[in-house]
Amino acid sequence: MNLKNMTTRISRKHLIAVALIIAFGGVAGGFILHGGQGASESESHAHTEEHGDAEHHGAKADKAHAEDASHGDTEHHAQTSGPGAHGGTLLTDGTTRAEIQLDESAGEPIMRLWLLDNGKPVAPGAVKAHLTLTRPTGEVERMEFVVDKDSLKTRGTIAEPHVFEAVVVVETGSQTRRFMLNREEGKVELSNEQIKAAGVEIDKAGSARIRSSLQLPGEIRFNEDRTAHVVPRVAGVVESVSANLGQIVKKGQVLAVLASPALSEQRSELMAAQKRLSFARTTYERERKLWEEKISAEQDYLQARQVLREAEIAVANVQQKLTAIGASVDADGGLNRYVLRAPFDGMVVEKHIALGEAVKEDGQVFTISDLSTVWAEISVPAKDLARVRVGEKVTIKASSFDSTATGTVAYVGALIGEQTRTARARVLLSNPQGSWRPGLFVNVEVISSETEVPVAVLSEAIQNMDGKSVVFVRVDGGFVTQPVQTGRSDEAHTEVVSGIKAGASYAAAGSFVLKAEIGKGSAEHAH
Repeated sequence: MNLKNMTTRISRKHLIAVALIIAFGGVAGGFILHGGQGASESESHAHTEEHGDAEHHGAKADKAHAEDASHGDTEHHAQTSGPGAHGGTLLTDGTTRAEIQLDESAGEPIMRLWLLDNGKPVAPGAVKAHLTLTRPTGEVERMEFVVDKDSLKTRGTIAEPHVFEAVVVVETGSQTRRFMLNREEGKVELSNEQIKAAGVEIDKAGSARIRSSLQLPGEIRFNEDRTAHVVPRVAGVVESVSANLGQIVKKGQVLAVLASPALSEQRSELMAAQKRLSFARTTYERERKLWEEKISAEQDYLQARQVLREAEIAVANVQQKLTAIGASVDADGGLNRYVLRAPFDGMVVEKHIALGEAVKEDGQVFTISDLSTVWAEISVPAKDLARVRVGEKVTIKASSFDSTATGTVAYVGALIGEQTRTARARVLLSNPQGSWRPGLFVNVEVISSETEVPVAVLSEAIQNMDGKSVVFVRVDGGFVTQPVQTGRSDEAHTEVVSGIKAGASYAAAGSFVLKAEIGKGSAEHAH
């Protein structure tokens, strides 16, 4: 093969290869161009579908534009879009955003407001705003916003309960925007059927008579005016004992019998004095007749009369001695027999005597008390003495069982105890059934006055939450916690100084169920 033929062959091979490359490149280029055009068209259609055909043209676009035109350029309505940078609720109205926060950091709740336009903070001084609160009870409050550093705050505080519909009206230049916020903190949602099933009773606040009272501690004691410490008054030996501890005895009933030598001597003296009196009386009668008949001298008559008078005095003296020791003049059963008797109707509450025992004249052998009346002794602090006066009505309640009685203050002590710094007062208490036993601790309620108040609720309706007194006020769909300031109170009613008005419906009996429901909701929220 020569060089010329070789060259011709190589060139032909190269030409074929080049042709193939060109052909392949044309096909690939057409494919790429065709595929790119398809992707572009798909993307364009997808973009169109994302917006929707009606966004660019058609009925929906016309409707949206019509709604914007109906609001006007100067007033718009906002929608909630989530929490704001300061922890408040963020409301959005187009390019304008308002962050509204109930701020309780300073103790007194206030409403704060921050405004942003196109994402940039609006200077508080360039904004004029006011707040309108509508409560579930129908009360409406209006507050103005004032500048406070980088925000606006309400002039007044937001009173509890924080259940309301808030409308914030903001004016910036020629535009007025309204932002609405609902809060239902402390609301218990219950239907009428649920309220009935829970045993919650509804009442209305109104006027009531409040009894001003004072609670004081006391103790039941014996009525010392009807309590006797029986003593023999003569020394002797016990022959018999007929009274037992706890026995009810009648006046004059025999309690015990003693044999007393001293009593025997006094009765013997009485008998001798009586004999002398009898002889002196006989002598006097004889001398009087003789003197009247002019037989004997007047001196003999006068002397006989003097002896008679002395004998009478001697007998009376011995009789008085026997009466003073409680001994009978007649020596029934023996000169030394001494009988102890009950001084009045009562109960034997103490007994210190036994058969055969030698007792002294001042030994306390029995204590008899008439328990038909007892004393309720009260300890009165010095600061309350002006409210506890003789004649005041009181109610006494037993601390260990369910029993109540009424009485009046019979005595107030003039001295204050050095250690206790209290004075003693006393109430005379009727005790026909004997249930008020001495030694029983009681609570004494002293009723000092009764006052008519314009607004009051049942005392059982007052609940304590977070250290505050609250009443559950009835609203549509349930109840809301309403903090109240209370005044005077008694067992039945409590005065409401502020918080609710007369005629407001509230939960009376069963309000503790609502308190438990709020506590349950708080625990679940915390969890």
